[in-house]
Amino acid sequence: MGAVRLDGPVDILVTLGLTLPSISEIELDAIRYAAPAGSTVRVAATMKEAIAIAGDAEVIFGFIPQPLFAAAPRLRWVHCIASGMDMFLYPEMLASDVVLTGEKGLVGGHLADTGFGLLLALTRQIARAIRLGPAGWEHREAMRMAEIELEGRTMGVVGFGGTGRAMARRAVAFGMDVLACDVVAVPPSDGVTEVWTMERLDELLAASDVVAVGAPLTAETRRLFDDARFAAMKPGALLVNVTRGEIVDGDALVAALRSGQLGGAALDVVPIEPLPADHPLWQFDNVVMTPHTAGASQLRGPRNIGRFCENLRRAGTGDDLVGVVDKQLGY
Repeated sequence: MGAVRLDGPVDILVTLGLTLPSISEIELDAIRYAAPAGSTVRVAATMKEAIAIAGDAEVIFGFIPQPLFAAAPRLRWVHCIASGMDMFLYPEMLASDVVLTGEKGLVGGHLADTGFGLLLALTRQIARAIRLGPAGWEHREAMRMAEIELEGRTMGVVGFGGTGRAMARRAVAFGMDVLACDVVAVPPSDGVTEVWTMERLDELLAASDVVAVGAPLTAETRRLFDDARFAAMKPGALLVNVTRGEIVDGDALVAALRSGQLGGAALDVVPIEPLPADHPLWQFDNVVMTPHTAGASQLRGPRNIGRFCENLRRAGTGDDLVGVVDKQLGY
């Protein structure tokens, strides 16, 4: 499942887009050097252009939406620059022998930076101060009364992959205790002494002052946070989500905020994107949001190019690739 053998020259198509807006000639040279001798490397600036020239592509680096997949009958391997693979796991991809690799372990840092930034904007009243502007001085006493210190609080991380571990590291640096659970058996680290199974999710929720979502979107995690999950949380706890909005049931989230069961939410992703201007989430003072921007980093492109080049070298020798996605599991 995790190996592609490139015995001779291949046609490589690089697709530019949101997560890889540009690629330099030096970076293209690195790809050429790592690929089998005589390989062709072409760059498509738009998806329309990519579809038009994909007929000979055996390897694609970038995005692989369904129309591009259909236009590339010789495709053998795709390296996707995306933190979540759910959008690319359409039936044709699932049924194919095309190997899919991605950014496992490469995106946790900047996602967690945004997660903690949003959390601090909520707990330290930073978002409220920015919204109020000069009028903030009139609300200074109320804001001070509402501020929360993270020291000594407990963060529960749901999904202990790259993003979850990065959230845990930041939590430990802020003096927090950290619990974690995951659908698969993964080793503990970053202040977590034991990674619980999902059977103990409600136990984690009941013990956590802050719940951070680090899970990918799969059939099992879609709407994982429903009315029952919010009811299981410690009253007044905070929710942080920087992975996929569909993991949270939107109606249940609004209901938990209205009832006060949920003390606030720090969100980079929401169940409906873009979030309509009249959506109730915009009306809560204890909700802070960014428009799905956590995935951006000046290091994201170079990291992926480095992994792609490493995998090209591995493919030349038949070794297992790095960052292989299990298409059936979804991550």
